[in-house]
Amino acid sequence: MTATAGAGADHRSLTTTMKRMKTDRTVGKPSPNPTGSSHRVAERRAAPRWLPSAGTALLLIDVINDLAFPGSKALVASAEVMADRLAELKRRAARAGIPAIYVNDNFGQWRSDFRKIVTHCTAKASPGRRVASRLKPRASDYFVLKPKHSGFYDTTLQTLLTSLGIRRVIVTGIAGNICVLFTANDAYMRGFRVIVPNDCCVSNTLDDNARRHCVRSRRCSRAAPMLRLNSGSDE
Repeated sequence: MTATAGAGADHRSLTTTMKRMKTDRTVGKPSPNPTGSSHRVAERRAAPRWLPSAGTALLLIDVINDLAFPGSKALVASAEVMADRLAELKRRAARAGIPAIYVNDNFGQWRSDFRKIVTHCTAKASPGRRVASRLKPRASDYFVLKPKHSGFYDTTLQTLLTSLGIRRVIVTGIAGNICVLFTANDAYMRGFRVIVPNDCCVSNTLDDNARRHCVRSRRCSRAAPMLRLNSGSDE
């Protein structure tokens, strides 16, 4: 009986500890025979990262997008691959109770609304129709229309995040070196913890994507390709 009770207590303690883990800590045992600092860095990068669902929101930046501009063919191809990964992240976030917020450009259509933008971007004539269709919002999702690059500029995003009790944001979408970057920077300056999954955002070119990583590397938490989301709180 004593042994069983002890095992149960250890399990509860481990569960509590894992729920309280921050995204900059790794999960799992360290290698018993590390070969050096480079080995430990590689191990940390490969390890999945835990992210509490309470106080977290998933931001989808400009994923409802017709991508109809000169030279967009390469971006469309990359975005379609990204959309599959982001759709899976969104499904897991929903299961964990994390709200999804679409932060989308209004494309200069001041009389438009989000439903009309979705209809336009999923039409057969839209180069971005596959991306928009795979990431089509559900009735329970939130949306904010933005007039400029940052999701915070002249929008209700901060008010919405505050009303939902959000303290950290997972920033995803298009384009990594422009609207995703501006939104992530503004979130950081407003005191939010920022996570940018590398495989859930794309830029116009590979060079732009690389520059985006360099700019945000010191101010945004770099998330593992597949975040582990749990339903616990970190408080």
